[in-house]
Amino acid sequence: MPEHRAREHHRNRVQETLREEIGVIIDGELSDPRIASASVTEVVLEPGGKSGHVYIAVSGDEAAEQSTLEGLMAARGYIRSELLERMGVRHLPELAFHIDRSEKLGARMDTLLTRIEKRKARAARASEAVEGR
Repeated sequence: MPEHRAREHHRNRVQETLREEIGVIIDGELSDPRIASASVTEVVLEPGGKSGHVYIAVSGDEAAEQSTLEGLMAARGYIRSELLERMGVRHLPELAFHIDRSEKLGARMDTLLTRIEKRKARAARASEAVEGR
């Protein structure tokens, strides 16, 4: 059964507000040394609104990503209480944090595509040189 437009619009607004508020909390209020420089890329709420997934982009290697994820999971209760107070709502979805590696994967794909283009150009020049003889 398709979801009503108003309900979908409300969920999108809540997702965006959560993304902004969680980003502010991570940047300015958490003092856990495990949490590296991170930004919230996306918040996705389940259709029922009982749970949500917070995707975090971490600058650093995999060890920094893992320690940041551990720090955020430890601070989940604090983040949730701050969100309840700031948003002025009765219920807040249960949040799960995940590392967003889409930017790193995109950069890796760009690198691989550039290599392929260079190989094609080299092969084209080599075939032109052979034909020109």
